[in-house]
Amino acid sequence: MLFVKRDNLKTGMRLARPIYNKNGVLLYERNSKLTRQGIESIRNFGLIGIFILEPAEPVPPMTQADIEFERFQTMCVFSIREELDKILQTKRVSRIQMISANIIKNYGHLDKRINFIQNLRSKEDYIYKHSLNVAILCAMITHVMNIKVDEQLETVQAALVHDIGKLTVVDMIESENPSKEEKMRVQVAEVGGFDLIDIAFSSMPNVKRICVQAQRGLASLETGEDIASIRMGNGARVLAVAETYDRMTAVQFDKEPNSEVAALKYLLDNPQIFDSRVVDALIKSINILVPGVSVELNTGEKALVLSANEQNVLRPMVLMFRDNSIVDLADMDMYEDLEIKDIMKTMDNRYVMDMNLLKQSGVEVEEPEYVEIAIL
Repeated sequence: MLFVKRDNLKTGMRLARPIYNKNGVLLYERNSKLTRQGIESIRNFGLIGIFILEPAEPVPPMTQADIEFERFQTMCVFSIREELDKILQTKRVSRIQMISANIIKNYGHLDKRINFIQNLRSKEDYIYKHSLNVAILCAMITHVMNIKVDEQLETVQAALVHDIGKLTVVDMIESENPSKEEKMRVQVAEVGGFDLIDIAFSSMPNVKRICVQAQRGLASLETGEDIASIRMGNGARVLAVAETYDRMTAVQFDKEPNSEVAALKYLLDNPQIFDSRVVDALIKSINILVPGVSVELNTGEKALVLSANEQNVLRPMVLMFRDNSIVDLADMDMYEDLEIKDIMKTMDNRYVMDMNLLKQSGVEVEEPEYVEIAIL
């Protein structure tokens, strides 16, 4: 699988991922061959590029839930872009409640974990995709925590608009090594965004309160401000965790993401900001170290997760590729110095899964039902 920039796309290349329009209508299925019209559509959508299958490469597996998640993301990103741009221009909200309610309807009532697949982002679309993913995470986390419906809605709305001020400085978003001047401009833009939220959500003051509390809480990691003085409410605590997890694991064209393992360790290592109840709800919302996932250990060795650890998600039972030995990382007396460093992934950020090896090892798990596709 290769990532090909839009200017280098050629007719006949096969798609590794489906492409939808803003209404969620499938335009190009996986394994479709690119045409001139398809390449032009990709350019018109503003995509920086797409993942292409190599000549003899099979179509990567996707479950129906994975496909629906990708379709939902595409539709919502278009809606969020239109809504945030309109708020910037008019200082009024239009469809934000409807977008929030749709996110909660789809991901705020789940009784199982999902594969939280990150899509590639550019600086131009970073804010929109980030806002959507943070909102989805907030919907799932608040559901697991059994937070009241009205507070769940306010938290999701806050997630959608919390970074609206940064739309005025998109050229500096997630810069590798920002200068002091750039940091100051981003901070000024954030404050301006909160002022805008205050106006646009004048009848819903909790939305701004959640955004400001979350931002101050996260900033305290650098400023040293006493977190007790901020008095973060549940919504702000949820937003702080969701914002940080998505930002750390985001896939960007010019920046290597942190692994989910690294992101979780960071959250768990800073309990004064990231409430352990919220982090636990995040862990219960998304698949991370589940049976079948291939991982890399801190020794450089590769292994396969055989059994998840519900008490400590970072220390599952694994099968070592080197000698097929089974190691239970939960046994701290024997394996205290051994830990998972990263999750092995395909180029398009999907977990490397090996369900066949699980079966050979005598492990019975519910195997995902992958959606078949015709070979063209």
